[in-house]
Amino acid sequence: MLKYIIKRLIFMIPLLLGITVICFGVMRLAPGSPTDLQTQMNPKASVEMQERLKALYELDKPLHIQYWSWLKKISRGDLGTSFASDHRPVADKILERLPITISINFLSLLIIIFVAIPIGVLSAVHQDSLFDKITAVFVFIGFAVPTFWLALLLMIFFGIHLGWLPISGLRSLNYEYLSAWAQFVDLAKHLVLPVLVSAFGGLAGLSRYMRANMLEVIRQDYIMTARAKGLSERVVIYIHALRNALLPVITILGLSVPGLIGGSVIFETIFAIPGMGQLFYMAVMARDYPTVMGILLIGAILTLLGNLIADVSYAVADPRIRIS
Repeated sequence: MLKYIIKRLIFMIPLLLGITVICFGVMRLAPGSPTDLQTQMNPKASVEMQERLKALYELDKPLHIQYWSWLKKISRGDLGTSFASDHRPVADKILERLPITISINFLSLLIIIFVAIPIGVLSAVHQDSLFDKITAVFVFIGFAVPTFWLALLLMIFFGIHLGWLPISGLRSLNYEYLSAWAQFVDLAKHLVLPVLVSAFGGLAGLSRYMRANMLEVIRQDYIMTARAKGLSERVVIYIHALRNALLPVITILGLSVPGLIGGSVIFETIFAIPGMGQLFYMAVMARDYPTVMGILLIGAILTLLGNLIADVSYAVADPRIRIS
C-alpha cells in the first residue's frame, strides 16, 4: 500500500505541471490585463507608465518565459507577489483564507456523508415506500435548484424575515467582547447557511447514488444466501451489503472535492465569507495572475489528494481489494 501511495504521489508531479500549463495559458486568454485595470481609470497614466508596469510584472516577456519564471518560483516555495494594491505575498493571502474554506468544505462533506448514505440505504431497503418517494422529490429539487438562488432564499427567510441567522461574514461586530461560548455560538450561527448551501447539491446527488448501489447489491445471490443462513436483516444490510455498495460512492466523494472547492466561489461571494473562493473571485476580476495561479495550484493539489484518498479507501471499504 505504501509503495502504491508513493507512486501516485510521484505521478502527481507531471499531472500538476500539465494542469498549471493549461491554467496559465487559459488565464492569459481572458480580456484585459493588470496594467489596463490600473491605468485606464487614471487620466495621468501615460503609455510609458503602462510599459513600465508591464516590465515590472514581467508581462512584456513571451508567455513561455513568464511560465518558466513562475515555475522556478514555485519550485522554491514562492507563489509570487500579488498584483493588487497591497502587493502582499500570495502565500500569505492564501494561508489567511485557506483554513476557512477547508473548514466549511469539511463540514459540508461530513453532512453529505452522514446524511446522504443513511437516506440512500433506507430508500433502497424500503423501496417505493412513502419515505422513498419523499426523498426522491428532495433529490429532484436538489438537482434543479441553483445554489445562488437557494442561498438568496435562505438569507431572506432566515436572516431577514425571521432574524434567526446572520446573512454575511463569519463574526459579529461585537465578537471580540463575547465570552468563549458566545463566540462559538456566534461562529456557528454564521456557518449554518453557508454549510447548508454548500452541502445541499451533494447531499441530493449522493443519496440517490447510494440508493441505486444498494438496490443493485441487495439483489445479488450472496445477499440471498446470507438471508437463507438466518442472519438478521440488520447484519445482512449493514455488514454484507453496505460495504459493497460504498465502493462507487467513495469514487463520487473523491470527485466531489473539486466541486466543493469550486462552489466556494459562489457561496463565499454571496455570504461575504473571507475564504479562498472570495479571494479567487476578486483576483480574477482584478486580473491578479499570481493570486489566481496560486489558488488554482492549491485547488489542483487538494483535488488530486482527494482522488488518492478515494482510491486508498477502496481497500478499507472492501478487504477483497488489494492495491499492489
